[in-house]
Amino acid sequence: MASGVKLNSVSTTIFCWITILGFAQCQKIPSLQILPAASVQRKPVGASLLLTCRPDVPDSTLISDLRWSDNRNMTIPPKAAGQSSPPIYTESIASGQALALIFNSLQESMAGIYYCAASYSVTEQLGASVSVETYVAITWKNAPEDQRPILGEDYIVRCEVTANPPATVDWLRNGDPIRSVGRYVIENRGLLIKNVSESDDGLYTCRAAVISTGELAKRVIRVEVQIKPEVQKLPPILDAVEDQSFSFLCNATGKPVPEFQWIKKSTQQNVADIDRFSVNPITGQLDISRVNKDDHDTYSCVAKNAAGISESTTRLNVLIRPKIIEFMNITVPENDEAVFACRAFGRPPPEITFRRFGTTEEYSVGLQVSDDRIVLDMDTNTETSETIGSLRISKLTRTDDGLYDCIARNPGDVAYKVGHITVEYKPNFDHMKLLPPVFTWEQRPANLSCFAQAIPNATIEWRWNDRRISDLYDQNMRIMDHGVRSDLIISPLDSRYYSSYKCVATNRLGRSEHIMELREARIPDAIAQAKPRSVSATSMTFDIIPPAVEKGLPITALSVQYKEEFNPDWNNAINRTWSPDSPYIVEGLRPQTSYSFRFAARNVVGLGQWSAYVTHSTPKRSEPETPKTLHTPIQEEDEEEDAIVASPYADHFELRWNVPVDNGEPISFYRVKYCPGSKINGVWTELEGACIEEDIPTATHYELRDLQADTYYRIELMAHNAIGFSKPAHLLLKTARGIDEVLRVDEHALSSAAIIGIVVGCVLLLLLVIDILCCLIGNLGLLATMCRRTKRSPSELGDEEKLGRDDEKQPLNSLPEVGVKKNLSVEFDGRGVQTRSGEIIGKNSAV
Repeated sequence: MASGVKLNSVSTTIFCWITILGFAQCQKIPSLQILPAASVQRKPVGASLLLTCRPDVPDSTLISDLRWSDNRNMTIPPKAAGQSSPPIYTESIASGQALALIFNSLQESMAGIYYCAASYSVTEQLGASVSVETYVAITWKNAPEDQRPILGEDYIVRCEVTANPPATVDWLRNGDPIRSVGRYVIENRGLLIKNVSESDDGLYTCRAAVISTGELAKRVIRVEVQIKPEVQKLPPILDAVEDQSFSFLCNATGKPVPEFQWIKKSTQQNVADIDRFSVNPITGQLDISRVNKDDHDTYSCVAKNAAGISESTTRLNVLIRPKIIEFMNITVPENDEAVFACRAFGRPPPEITFRRFGTTEEYSVGLQVSDDRIVLDMDTNTETSETIGSLRISKLTRTDDGLYDCIARNPGDVAYKVGHITVEYKPNFDHMKLLPPVFTWEQRPANLSCFAQAIPNATIEWRWNDRRISDLYDQNMRIMDHGVRSDLIISPLDSRYYSSYKCVATNRLGRSEHIMELREARIPDAIAQAKPRSVSATSMTFDIIPPAVEKGLPITALSVQYKEEFNPDWNNAINRTWSPDSPYIVEGLRPQTSYSFRFAARNVVGLGQWSAYVTHSTPKRSEPETPKTLHTPIQEEDEEEDAIVASPYADHFELRWNVPVDNGEPISFYRVKYCPGSKINGVWTELEGACIEEDIPTATHYELRDLQADTYYRIELMAHNAIGFSKPAHLLLKTARGIDEVLRVDEHALSSAAIIGIVVGCVLLLLLVIDILCCLIGNLGLLATMCRRTKRSPSELGDEEKLGRDDEKQPLNSLPEVGVKKNLSVEFDGRGVQTRSGEIIGKNSAV
């Protein structure tokens, strides 16, 4: 019953409000509104204005003939299609529900009253008016924003203002008011600054105000004080060299930076217009690509800027570069005096000096401190602009022979010319004294070649047993001359030809002799000793002591024959030959076999006798020898420690090694193991679980990848055959530092499932909060229902026990009791999200 009464009360109230609103609407009076709502619109000349006329009527569909007119009752038309905007026009807006009056640019003649009119329901006329007033806004007539007074002069910072009503003007400098005292005087035309200084630079504000209208305008004027240019005084004379380029920099001060010109005084011509001349107007540099003798003149450097002009004058003196006109080669006998003369021309006359070709040290005028045999004289003739330099060397030696530079220099340039002193001397055989004898055998022709050093060249004759060979007419000895060299070809038919022969060289300064020997060559002597140094199941390495040899008859090879020990026949032995500088290794042997070896030496004559007999057995098949890595260590450790190798890369390293001896069974694979770690107090500690082990086919290289930068790695390399693994080769690797990395604390990223679980949990928690609020405010929601159930009679509870509790039917809907604080936890089991009461712990997530 109470509910019915309450509903009737509400219905009555709603009906009353509807009735009141309807009555108010019925009483609304039709009218026109002009926006903006002010009855007077005051705007400056040149401003734009928008006036909107909007009907305020109960039914806008009954409005017709909405229009604007001026004070002469002339209707203002809208803008025609395609027409440019007229000064005044109307425009329908708000889907035809309002009419705008638009002034593009107000003029003083447009001031007046404007009317808006319309018909309502055909019979009723509506109207409204607005007054438009104009005024002349503050206008800057003569107020440039950038003005540049000249240092030391009086200057008016110009700022003329027009306004109606008139405006008052005051000044600010860098934000501070300026008063008309001292050097500053405020005038109608602007601000007068007396005796302008550099400190007058700054921002000046010309501020105009119209008190009656409240208009305020500011004009910021940047004042930059200019300084008249001043050219740095030029040297009185500038030297330029004929046929060379010339440059000179003219410096000047001023503000702004002045522009430069160079003027040739004799013709008053701007040199920038002359061929070969160029002027940089910014830096003032004058460049002449090739100086001509006619360029000898007086020149002015002129600097100009907006503040003034300045110039300085200099004279360009054209120099003539030195030229060496005479420098002759000379030939002088040993121990005589040599005079080396050099004549040069130039203006001014050049100075002359000498030096040995290829050196930088020059001789000075007079006696040389380093060698008192050498004197330098210099004779200068200013009339002819010539200089003669003479280099005198007394007691000439063979070391004085060679090239010499004559150097002539004046302020214009330096000239060089090369001459040669040839020192004549008697023949000598110094270069042949250390040559070995000549060998031949079995009547093979032998060549004895003789060459004597001498200037002038020497003539050669051969002697045998103090008799001229050319007089013997022996067909077994033939002389062949090749200019300065002479060859004696001997065919030794018998032992008497193996003898000494004399080469005699003669020129006009003297005579020299050189004895050469022809010897009979023989096969090498027997090898004294050969011992096995290292033995494996399939190879042996020997240390061999070769026989003594004569100078000029070297050992060319060493040979070995080997057979099984119990095989008596050497004819079936296996041969192997080595070069003298190679390792003496015999490979391809059989394991557990006894071998006999014999050795011989070979030269150009033939193979020596077999000797140095050795018998040795190979061991049984076994695991391979230890591989040898092919890396140069940066630090050699003790024998018990690993060698340290640096990698040029931060993340990888290519390990390379030699194929080791397989000891009777072929190598099947290699095993590489590398572990990061560190060495502390000499003890290597590996990072647990960080080692990588890899088996490699029969290759000799392996690339270690995904290494850490700036880290030590201990590498083990083993070879494997059918018998087992070799002893490991150890290497300690240090990777490069690489790019610096930003260290950061590792954080577990949330999985997408965990994020979904958290979101669902937050939604459920939000629903719970809303439900609690509904329960407290309006006694609504699930919690309110549960609260009401707890207050039911025992008989009602008994009936539910028979049917089963709601909690058991819908366990996911069970919620904590109102007023009891319980934490909720969010769990994600991989299939769904659950909320539970208890401690808030995110399980199965990264949170």
